[in-house]
Amino acid sequence: MNAAAAKLAARGRLDTPALVRLRRVGILIPFLILFAVLSLTSSSFATKVNLLNILDQQSATLIIAAAGTLVLVAGGIDLSVGATYSLAAVTSAHLALHTTPALAIALGIGAGLLVGLANGVITTTFRINALITTLAMSFIVSGIASLVTKGNLLVLFDKPSFGKFARTELLTVRTSIWLMIVAVLAIGFVLSSTTAGRYMYAAGGNSEAARLAGVRVNAIRILAFAISGGAAGLAGVIDTSRVLSAQASSGDTALAFTVLAGIVVGGTSILGGEGAVWRTVVGVLFIALIGNGYILLGLDPLYEQITMGVILLLAVGLDALTRRTG
Repeated sequence: MNAAAAKLAARGRLDTPALVRLRRVGILIPFLILFAVLSLTSSSFATKVNLLNILDQQSATLIIAAAGTLVLVAGGIDLSVGATYSLAAVTSAHLALHTTPALAIALGIGAGLLVGLANGVITTTFRINALITTLAMSFIVSGIASLVTKGNLLVLFDKPSFGKFARTELLTVRTSIWLMIVAVLAIGFVLSSTTAGRYMYAAGGNSEAARLAGVRVNAIRILAFAISGGAAGLAGVIDTSRVLSAQASSGDTALAFTVLAGIVVGGTSILGGEGAVWRTVVGVLFIALIGNGYILLGLDPLYEQITMGVILLLAVGLDALTRRTG
């Protein structure tokens, strides 16, 4: 199947050039406007310290969201990423207390990869809706994480070698940020420049047409879920190394929805077949800038939740509008 056939299968309809351009650059315009407004209204916003702090705090979310883009593009959804992140965090922390940092890091990421593979196999082989599968998996994985920690906080302050994974500075930038950049670029390359990426668009846009065109839709979706699980595992290990502690958290679902919000605000369609990793990155950073702006300007954080809800509704509404008129 060539690239043209994959794109045709992915769309299943004709798009006007104006709508295509709107999907591609839509989030970039409000992001630049918000960046400019915050730069003018807060003297501490556009400083190297603040911007690097934002990237450091959002490194895990950006990695998870970049991989989650692949799942949504391929026609799925992964609500278990928060729980997977937590499992990888406590797994790596627990192992770091008893073994070498390298093994703890590898097995923490591996735990996330296994969860992602399980999600992919269950949704494709047993044909269970991805929303239900990953929601159920989030409960299972959260329970396993709680069993690992027995409800306790795992502290690694006496294991500074494990902290080097995310806390080392290279050119005055923490390795957590460098790891995020490498991971996001690699995931973006898979989606935009490989045959697997083209097949993800095809599988999400029109799965039946993709199958008729020779795409192994189930295998592609399993791959997307596996990458998502591995990315969540990497993110969990990075944050554990960054703060030198880990705990099975009840906020796993909040992380999953934050990631989903960033992906959707970035312009990836919840119906599949549309999206790009770079737009997801802008979407996540757009949300992060809103939170950072509320703090720097001393605004009531309660309004931040309202703002995010309105923005998410507008993003989904815009996707629905462009699809109806496309």
